[in-house]
Amino acid sequence: MQVNDHQIWRVWAGILYRWGLEGWAASVIEALGPLSILGAQIVYLGEPFLGSIVPTHHLKALGEMLDEPEQAREFASFLRETAKS
Repeated sequence: MQVNDHQIWRVWAGILYRWGLEGWAASVIEALGPLSILGAQIVYLGEPFLGSIVPTHHLKALGEMLDEPEQAREFASFLRETAKS
């Protein structure tokens, strides 16, 4: 994971926290497990449409995170830790 990705994770966690979805998002990511790779493909395919509302580098980082099950687990843990603090 790059330092920049960790900063993006903080942005996502903040948004999810404001919406009250950080626990739900962490649970979904954990439940997907190895299938998170499919989520990455959806992000990559949706990039032309989502790029107008979400910065492209955020979408790329999301896709890359979901592409790596270990990173997805780390992000879920990050969300849970953020929710505790």
